Amino acid sequence: MNDSTALARAVLGRLLERGLREIVLAPGSRNAPLAFAAYDAVAAGAVRLHTRIDERSAGFLALGLTKVGSPAAVICTSGTAVANLHPAMLEAAHAGVPLVAITADRPARLRGTGSNQTTHQVGVFGPLVPAVDISDLSGIVPDETVASEPLSRQFRQGLPRHLNLQLDEPLVPEDRWADPPAGVGERARGPFMGDGPVTEIPLGPRTVVVAGDDSGPPARVLAERAQWPLLAEPSSGARTGTHALRSYRLLLDTDLGRDIERVVLFGHPTLSRPVSRLLARADVEVWSGPVPGVWAARPFDVAHTFDRATVDECEDTTWLDRWREADAEVGHALDALLMAEPGLTAYDVAGAVARALPPEGLLVVGASNPIRDLDLMVPRYEVGGRRKVISNRGLSGIDGVVSTAVGAALGRPSSRSLALVGDVTFLHDSNGLVLGPEESRPDLTIVVVNDDGGSIFATLEQGAQQYADRYDRLFGTPHGVDLGELCAATSTPHLRVTSRPELEQALATPNGGVEVVEAVVRRDDRRALDARIRALAHRV
Repeated sequence: MNDSTALARAVLGRLLERGLREIVLAPGSRNAPLAFAAYDAVAAGAVRLHTRIDERSAGFLALGLTKVGSPAAVICTSGTAVANLHPAMLEAAHAGVPLVAITADRPARLRGTGSNQTTHQVGVFGPLVPAVDISDLSGIVPDETVASEPLSRQFRQGLPRHLNLQLDEPLVPEDRWADPPAGVGERARGPFMGDGPVTEIPLGPRTVVVAGDDSGPPARVLAERAQWPLLAEPSSGARTGTHALRSYRLLLDTDLGRDIERVVLFGHPTLSRPVSRLLARADVEVWSGPVPGVWAARPFDVAHTFDRATVDECEDTTWLDRWREADAEVGHALDALLMAEPGLTAYDVAGAVARALPPEGLLVVGASNPIRDLDLMVPRYEVGGRRKVISNRGLSGIDGVVSTAVGAALGRPSSRSLALVGDVTFLHDSNGLVLGPEESRPDLTIVVVNDDGGSIFATLEQGAQQYADRYDRLFGTPHGVDLGELCAATSTPHLRVTSRPELEQALATPNGGVEVVEAVVRRDDRRALDARIRALAHRV
């Protein structure tokens, strides 16, 4: 066995022993030893293989697989191929997802020379992603080099890792890998939680529970025990039960929101400025749970921290009732306002997708407007329905979302898989639709809210009337792309809808496989519509 083949098999073997379930491969020459080893591992039934021609898409596919509990490694060749993994690795680092990148490199003797496709790869992802430079078998003897414990447990640590392998010629094997390890085969991934002692939080002042991304059931359980309002983002895993509020972000800028004296915070809140302002208030005491990702410090003052929390049961619902009544009134007003709109709105689309998500279903949501629209439209799902809503909220980028959704749908057995994305997000990762004829294809309905550009900026400062003369060129960026023709290029079924009945019908009759439902909405009225929605809370 040549040295490169031995090294590739040893590294993959160690990961398989620790529970690697998926390999995403981007083809290349220098990573050929890894590709052959992966193929043999698949033939032995030890792992599943996904091949992609675009490294950025491959990285986000692996991210999606790992986020839903099917630990994945992404493999690529040297040079710029490695740089294309950077967005997915940064998202993994900030979201606390233990994604593994295995990159092929030239031998060290060629570094600092003009050797083709050779650059400085060790540490290319920066200080947030630990990197190991492995030149031979001696470099993988310590367990901590590759994996010191099952990958399922590493979700508690939430650290991605970069394994850089120096592979010298010859790059092809003389034989097949006859006995790759079978691995532990356990699924991974629950909400990010600490494992330290339980802290008892006193009932005390007027309190709300804020559940950011990946908070999970503990936020809901605490809110219900204490009779506190639950302000849960759609991807929190806590938007269930009787205490979750639909219109909380509208109510935070009212007198009711100003009455808050304390916040108990779970997960990573990212969606709204009202929540950010609440957490930054000097008159609000913040209790903070564990923070996923590599940056553990909150960007605001924290009075107390905890790993796990409990509270005495409370029967007094006076404070909660005030929020429930206001939430119900604003919710009814919002529904009436949207029903009176003459055409399909982005909020209509988010609401229809939320209602179409069945128990045991999966929903992947893009950044920008879709996740925020869903925040106002998603119902309080019943406890135990096991609906999973995920979003790349570590850095909240629009890149790689189609590939993330495909990976998540492949990695999690679900009653139905949906994705909700904007048109710019969809275009940014249209390569995610490029699937070879032998690749696994999930049943996934991708709903694209198409307003021909980036309408989120219309709701921000740059969308003010004084900047209207340059808004489209700098921020709105209309693209005029025919999404149907784009889908046709990859033989992806596509349906264009322009009304609520058409959208409801499309969602009720999935065709199977990957399909795209394009929901066409206006962009020119987005700022005015959002202003009218924000005004609803002030009438309560």
